[in-house]
Amino acid sequence: QVQNIDCGGGYLKVFDCSLDQKDMHGESPYLIMFGPDICGPGTKKVHVIFNYKGKNHLIKKEIRCKDDVFSHLYTLIVNPDNTYEVLIDNEKAQSGELEEDWDMLPPKKIKDPEAKKPDDWDDRPTIPDPEDTKPEDWDQPEHIPDPDATKPEDWDDEMDGEWEPPMIDNPDYKGEWKPKQIDNPDYKGPWVHPEIDNPEYTPDPEIYKYDEICSVGLDLWQVKSGTCLGPRSMLKMLMDPMGGIVMTNDGNAILREITVQHPAAKHMIEIAR
Repeated sequence: QVQNIDCGGGYLKVFDCSLDQKDMHGESPYLIMFGPDICGPGTKKVHVIFNYKGKNHLIKKEIRCKDDVFSHLYTLIVNPDNTYEVLIDNEKAQSGELEEDWDMLPPKKIKDPEAKKPDDWDDRPTIPDPEDTKPEDWDQPEHIPDPDATKPEDWDDEMDGEWEPPMIDNPDYKGEWKPKQIDNPDYKGPWVHPEIDNPEYTPDPEIYKYDEICSVGLDLWQVKSGTCLGPRSMLKMLMDPMGGIVMTNDGNAILREITVQHPAAKHMIEIAR
Protein backbone atom coordinates (compact mmCIF):
# COMPACT_ATOMS: atom_id res chain seq x y z
CA GLN A 1 0.00 0.00 0.00
CA VAL A 2 1.04 3.57 -0.56
CA GLN A 3 2.55 5.16 2.57
CA ASN A 4 3.12 8.60 3.91
CA ILE A 5 6.83 8.79 4.74
CA ASP A 6 7.46 9.73 8.35
CA CYS A 7 11.23 9.51 8.11
CA GLY A 8 13.17 8.29 5.12
CA GLY A 9 15.10 9.21 2.02
CA GLY A 10 16.05 8.11 -1.45
CA TYR A 11 19.37 9.22 -2.90
CA LEU A 12 21.15 8.63 -6.17
CA LYS A 13 24.89 8.38 -5.54
CA VAL A 14 27.58 8.71 -8.19
CA PHE A 15 30.86 6.86 -7.57
CA ASP A 16 34.36 6.82 -9.00
CA CYS A 17 36.14 3.62 -9.99
CA SER A 18 37.44 2.87 -6.49
CA LEU A 19 34.04 1.61 -5.31
CA ASP A 20 33.77 -2.10 -4.51
CA GLN A 21 30.21 -2.60 -5.76
CA LYS A 22 29.80 -5.83 -3.81
CA ASP A 23 30.56 -3.94 -0.60
CA MET A 24 28.60 -0.75 -1.28
CA HIS A 25 26.92 0.65 1.84
CA GLY A 26 25.62 3.93 3.23
CA GLU A 27 29.09 5.16 4.20
CA SER A 28 30.78 4.35 0.87
CA PRO A 29 32.59 7.48 -0.42
CA TYR A 30 30.75 9.10 -3.35
CA LEU A 31 31.21 11.95 -5.79
CA ILE A 32 27.62 13.21 -5.87
CA MET A 33 24.60 12.50 -3.67
CA PHE A 34 21.20 13.72 -4.78
CA GLY A 35 17.66 13.08 -3.59
CA PRO A 36 14.84 13.87 -1.16
CA ASP A 37 15.07 13.53 2.63
CA ILE A 38 12.04 13.58 4.94
CA CYS A 39 12.08 13.19 8.70
CA GLY A 40 9.26 14.64 10.78
CA PRO A 41 7.87 18.14 10.23
CA GLY A 42 11.30 19.80 10.39
CA THR A 43 13.17 18.02 7.57
CA LYS A 44 11.66 18.02 4.08
CA LYS A 45 14.47 18.90 1.72
CA VAL A 46 16.40 17.80 -1.33
CA HIS A 47 20.04 16.93 -0.70
CA VAL A 48 22.58 18.03 -3.31
CA ILE A 49 26.07 17.09 -2.11
CA PHE A 50 29.27 17.32 -4.14
CA ASN A 51 32.59 15.82 -3.16
CA TYR A 52 35.38 18.26 -3.95
CA LYS A 53 39.00 17.36 -3.20
CA GLY A 54 37.96 14.60 -0.82
CA LYS A 55 35.42 16.60 1.20
CA ASN A 56 31.62 16.53 0.96
CA HIS A 57 29.93 19.90 0.53
CA LEU A 58 26.20 20.46 1.14
CA ILE A 59 24.21 23.00 -0.81
CA LYS A 60 23.69 26.24 1.12
CA LYS A 61 20.21 26.85 -0.30
CA GLU A 62 17.07 25.15 0.97
CA ILE A 63 15.21 23.01 -1.58
CA ARG A 64 11.88 21.68 -0.31
CA CYS A 65 10.94 18.20 -1.49
CA LYS A 66 7.48 16.81 -2.08
CA ASP A 67 5.94 15.09 0.94
CA ASP A 68 2.75 13.51 -0.38
CA VAL A 69 2.06 9.84 -1.24
CA PHE A 70 2.72 10.17 -4.97
CA SER A 71 5.81 9.40 -7.05
CA HIS A 72 7.94 12.37 -8.12
CA LEU A 73 10.82 12.85 -10.54
CA TYR A 74 13.92 14.60 -9.18
CA THR A 75 16.51 15.83 -11.68
CA LEU A 76 19.94 17.38 -11.15
CA ILE A 77 21.59 19.15 -14.10
CA VAL A 78 25.23 20.24 -13.82
CA ASN A 79 26.55 22.34 -16.70
CA PRO A 80 30.14 22.89 -17.94
CA ASP A 81 29.83 26.61 -17.13
CA ASN A 82 29.62 25.68 -13.41
CA THR A 83 25.90 26.33 -13.14
CA TYR A 84 23.23 23.87 -12.03
CA GLU A 85 19.51 23.26 -11.94
CA VAL A 86 17.34 21.09 -9.70
CA LEU A 87 14.01 20.04 -11.20
CA ILE A 88 11.09 18.38 -9.46
CA ASP A 89 8.59 16.84 -11.88
CA ASN A 90 10.40 18.74 -14.67
CA GLU A 91 9.77 22.11 -12.99
CA LYS A 92 12.70 24.20 -11.77
CA ALA A 93 12.96 24.12 -7.98
CA GLN A 94 16.39 25.76 -7.65
CA SER A 95 19.29 26.97 -9.77
CA GLY A 96 22.48 28.96 -9.48
CA GLU A 97 26.27 28.72 -9.58
CA LEU A 98 28.33 25.95 -8.00
CA GLU A 99 30.85 28.35 -6.53
CA GLU A 100 28.20 30.55 -4.92
CA ASP A 101 25.88 27.85 -3.54
CA TRP A 102 28.53 25.47 -2.15
CA ASP A 103 31.59 26.19 -0.03
CA MET A 104 33.89 24.18 -2.26
CA LEU A 105 36.27 27.11 -2.79
CA PRO A 106 37.54 29.57 -0.20
CA PRO A 107 35.78 32.97 -0.29
CA LYS A 108 37.13 35.50 -2.78
CA LYS A 109 37.26 38.22 -0.12
CA ILE A 110 38.15 38.09 3.56
CA LYS A 111 38.15 40.68 6.33
CA ASP A 112 41.40 42.59 6.48
CA PRO A 113 43.20 41.18 9.56
CA GLU A 114 45.16 44.43 9.90
CA ALA A 115 42.08 46.65 10.05
CA LYS A 116 40.28 47.52 13.27
CA LYS A 117 37.59 49.97 14.27
CA PRO A 118 39.07 53.36 15.29
CA ASP A 119 38.88 54.09 18.99
CA ASP A 120 36.94 57.31 18.35
CA TRP A 121 34.37 55.66 16.05
CA ASP A 122 30.94 56.28 17.59
CA ASP A 123 28.31 53.84 16.29
CA ARG A 124 25.56 54.77 18.75
CA PRO A 125 22.57 56.26 16.87
CA THR A 126 21.20 57.81 20.08
CA ILE A 127 22.62 58.81 23.46
CA PRO A 128 21.10 59.76 26.85
CA ASP A 129 20.05 63.40 26.97
CA PRO A 130 22.61 65.10 29.27
CA GLU A 131 20.06 67.87 30.05
CA ASP A 132 17.38 65.47 31.24
CA THR A 133 16.87 65.12 35.01
CA LYS A 134 14.96 62.69 37.16
CA PRO A 135 11.66 64.07 38.62
CA GLU A 136 11.70 64.54 42.36
CA ASP A 137 8.72 62.20 42.90
CA TRP A 138 10.09 59.45 40.69
CA ASP A 139 11.54 57.17 43.36
CA GLN A 140 8.73 55.07 44.81
CA PRO A 141 8.87 51.60 46.39
CA GLU A 142 7.85 48.72 44.15
CA HIS A 143 5.56 47.26 46.87
CA ILE A 144 3.56 48.93 49.64
CA PRO A 145 1.43 47.66 52.57
CA ASP A 146 -2.17 47.01 51.55
CA PRO A 147 -4.09 50.03 52.93
CA ASP A 148 -7.35 48.03 52.92
CA ALA A 149 -6.00 45.16 54.98
CA THR A 150 -7.11 44.89 58.63
CA LYS A 151 -5.73 42.90 61.50
CA PRO A 152 -7.75 39.72 62.09
CA GLU A 153 -9.86 39.77 65.27
CA ASP A 154 -8.34 36.52 66.48
CA TRP A 155 -4.76 37.72 66.00
CA ASP A 156 -2.74 37.31 69.20
CA ASP A 157 0.39 39.48 69.23
CA GLU A 158 1.99 37.38 71.94
CA MET A 159 1.31 34.13 70.10
CA ASP A 160 1.42 35.26 66.47
CA GLY A 161 3.90 38.10 66.69
CA GLU A 162 3.45 41.66 65.53
CA TRP A 163 0.85 41.86 62.76
CA GLU A 164 1.90 43.42 59.50
CA PRO A 165 -0.39 44.09 56.54
CA PRO A 166 0.33 42.14 53.34
CA MET A 167 2.28 43.88 50.58
CA ILE A 168 0.75 44.81 47.21
CA ASP A 169 2.11 46.31 44.01
CA ASN A 170 2.57 50.04 44.26
CA PRO A 171 0.48 51.79 41.57
CA ASP A 172 2.86 54.76 41.71
CA TYR A 173 5.98 52.68 41.09
CA LYS A 174 7.64 53.73 37.81
CA GLY A 175 10.67 51.49 37.75
CA GLU A 176 14.25 52.55 37.17
CA TRP A 177 14.59 56.06 35.81
CA LYS A 178 16.54 56.53 32.63
CA PRO A 179 17.13 59.78 30.79
CA LYS A 180 15.42 60.13 27.45
CA GLN A 181 17.38 59.42 24.28
CA ILE A 182 18.39 62.03 21.74
CA ASP A 183 20.15 61.80 18.37
CA ASN A 184 23.88 61.36 18.76
CA PRO A 185 25.64 64.30 17.06
CA ASP A 186 28.85 62.22 16.76
CA TYR A 187 27.16 59.19 15.18
CA LYS A 188 29.17 57.87 12.22
CA GLY A 189 27.05 54.85 11.35
CA PRO A 190 27.96 51.19 11.72
CA TRP A 191 31.62 50.44 11.13
CA VAL A 192 32.19 48.11 8.18
CA HIS A 193 35.24 45.91 8.37
CA PRO A 194 37.31 46.43 5.18
CA GLU A 195 37.86 43.37 2.99
CA ILE A 196 40.86 42.27 0.96
CA ASP A 197 41.45 39.62 -1.67
CA ASN A 198 41.79 36.19 -0.10
CA PRO A 199 45.32 34.89 -0.84
CA GLU A 200 44.04 31.32 -0.46
CA TYR A 201 41.41 31.71 -3.18
CA THR A 202 42.13 30.19 -6.57
CA PRO A 203 39.36 30.02 -9.20
CA ASP A 204 38.53 26.60 -10.60
CA PRO A 205 36.82 26.76 -14.02
CA GLU A 206 36.28 22.99 -13.90
CA ILE A 207 34.74 22.73 -10.46
CA TYR A 208 31.87 20.80 -12.07
CA LYS A 209 34.15 18.13 -13.55
CA TYR A 210 35.12 14.68 -12.25
CA ASP A 211 38.02 12.77 -13.79
CA GLU A 212 36.20 9.44 -13.64
CA ILE A 213 32.66 8.22 -13.03
CA CYS A 214 32.28 4.45 -12.98
CA SER A 215 29.02 3.58 -11.24
CA VAL A 216 25.82 4.83 -9.66
CA GLY A 217 23.94 3.43 -6.70
CA LEU A 218 20.71 3.97 -4.83
CA ASP A 219 20.71 4.66 -1.09
CA LEU A 220 17.14 4.05 0.08
CA TRP A 221 16.07 4.07 3.72
CA GLN A 222 12.85 4.20 5.67
CA VAL A 223 12.00 3.80 9.35
CA LYS A 224 8.31 2.97 8.91
CA SER A 225 7.38 -0.70 9.18
CA GLY A 226 6.03 -2.59 6.19
CA THR A 227 8.23 -0.82 3.66
CA CYS A 228 9.07 -2.34 0.30
CA LEU A 229 10.92 -0.89 -2.67
CA GLY A 230 7.75 -0.80 -4.76
CA PRO A 231 4.23 -1.03 -3.30
CA ARG A 232 1.85 -3.68 -4.63
CA SER A 233 0.73 -3.13 -8.23
CA MET A 234 3.60 -0.70 -8.73
CA LEU A 235 7.00 -1.13 -10.32
CA LYS A 236 9.74 -3.06 -8.54
CA MET A 237 13.40 -2.54 -9.36
CA LEU A 238 15.91 -5.37 -9.70
CA MET A 239 19.62 -5.07 -10.36
CA ASP A 240 21.58 -7.98 -11.80
CA PRO A 241 25.22 -8.80 -10.90
CA MET A 242 26.42 -6.99 -14.04
CA GLY A 243 24.71 -3.77 -13.00
CA GLY A 244 21.70 -4.09 -15.32
CA ILE A 245 18.38 -2.78 -14.01
CA VAL A 246 14.94 -4.33 -14.53
CA MET A 247 11.77 -2.40 -13.68
CA THR A 248 8.68 -4.60 -13.45
CA ASN A 249 5.47 -5.27 -11.56
CA ASP A 250 5.34 -8.87 -12.86
CA GLY A 251 5.96 -11.38 -10.09
CA ASN A 252 7.12 -14.02 -12.58
CA ALA A 253 9.71 -11.64 -13.96
CA ILE A 254 11.02 -11.09 -10.46
CA LEU A 255 11.28 -14.83 -9.87
CA ARG A 256 13.18 -15.26 -13.14
CA GLU A 257 15.69 -12.58 -12.17
CA ILE A 258 16.48 -13.31 -8.54
CA THR A 259 19.18 -15.72 -7.44
CA VAL A 260 19.01 -17.64 -4.14
CA GLN A 261 21.33 -20.18 -2.53
CA HIS A 262 19.13 -21.80 0.13
CA PRO A 263 17.99 -25.24 -1.18
CA ALA A 264 14.43 -25.01 0.14
CA ALA A 265 13.93 -21.48 -1.18
CA LYS A 266 15.44 -22.45 -4.53
CA HIS A 267 13.05 -25.42 -4.79
CA MET A 268 10.00 -23.28 -4.03
CA ILE A 269 11.02 -20.71 -6.68
CA GLU A 270 11.58 -23.43 -9.27
CA ILE A 271 8.08 -24.79 -8.61
CA ALA A 272 6.61 -21.28 -8.88
CA ARG A 273 8.34 -20.72 -12.19
